[in-house]
Amino acid sequence: MGMVGRFLKLESASGILLFIMALLALILCNSPWAHGYQKIWQVHLAINVGHYAINGPLLFWVNEGLMAWFFLSVGLELKYEFLEGHLASLSQVMLPAVSALGGMIVPSIVYCLINYHHAAALNGWAVPVATDIAFALGVLSLFGKRVPSGLKLFLMALAIFDDVGAIIIIAIFHTDSLSYLSLGFAVLFILTLQLLNMKGVRRLSPYLLVGVLLWFCVLKSGVHATVAGVLLAFMIPLHKKEGEAVSPLKRLQVSLHPWIAFFVMPLFAFANAGVSFSGLTTGVLMGSVVMGVALGLLVGKQVGVFLFAWLMVRLKLARLPKDTTWLALYGVAIICGIGFTMSLFLGTLAFEEASPALLVEVRLGVLMGSLLAGVIGAMVLQRAFSKKAPVLGVTI
Repeated sequence: MGMVGRFLKLESASGILLFIMALLALILCNSPWAHGYQKIWQVHLAINVGHYAINGPLLFWVNEGLMAWFFLSVGLELKYEFLEGHLASLSQVMLPAVSALGGMIVPSIVYCLINYHHAAALNGWAVPVATDIAFALGVLSLFGKRVPSGLKLFLMALAIFDDVGAIIIIAIFHTDSLSYLSLGFAVLFILTLQLLNMKGVRRLSPYLLVGVLLWFCVLKSGVHATVAGVLLAFMIPLHKKEGEAVSPLKRLQVSLHPWIAFFVMPLFAFANAGVSFSGLTTGVLMGSVVMGVALGLLVGKQVGVFLFAWLMVRLKLARLPKDTTWLALYGVAIICGIGFTMSLFLGTLAFEEASPALLVEVRLGVLMGSLLAGVIGAMVLQRAFSKKAPVLGVTI
């Protein structure tokens, strides 16, 4: 539990920083410096390698480049948890896995029901399916030692399955026309990574070098570049050899985590959370995309997570986490509606090129839904834990 405790504290601090950076983006977008804020993300950067070049605005490098490192971190966590961690046995997997599935199905249904008449808006059906683990753990950490360890692990495991769902959605639904030549080179680099693993290479630098080349090929292939981060993670050796303090996977995971938590995710939030409230009317706030995203996160997420968890327990296919009440589980189901980082990312993929005007509505919906889910979820959790300790403790 020592490593889990440190992880939870780090994620909680990251959630606070995410909130600050998102708030700063909103303030700048509605200030005299709004034009400068927008211009920063349009500054073009180019990398040329022989006849090949990658040229894009700074926002592209954040969303396509830095987020690949985020997905590398996610992939490392997935590999460890599924093979050696808390998700290594079927009994540990069932409740969070099925709850996560409900938390993806129901929000997407809510969104589609609200936007069924708007063909372009339907492209954003996946926006409310994601949970932001940093924010969710940040809210849960407000209650300190009153939170059962089993409930924390349930939320962490659910978020992991949530990430699996997001990766699958990105790979299947956000793929452009394919370049089979680039795909061929990508497969070649994947085989190279596998060969490094089979030959017992323990240094991380060869893996990372080939991983950068893999990212380049995946980007050029039409498949979303962040998928390369997950593929690279799966090739990093998991087990340590005699004489090693930690395995290469754990070494990379520990090295990456502070950068992801305190640089990549906050920078992504700062780049993508900016929304101008100029000309904002009740009609805009009640628009179908805003309502679809907000209600998908606030209502769909809690209904999906809690209903599927309740069914699993009632059917005796799983048990409640140790020392956890139904009210506490319901509170966690609500805070799963904090979809901030990944929801903004999925919204960007869905609308940035085809319907940029709708992207503004997505951001409003994500902010509204996530804020309400966080506040209401915290109120429910306070009620759930109040009998154990009436004073609200803060652990960061």
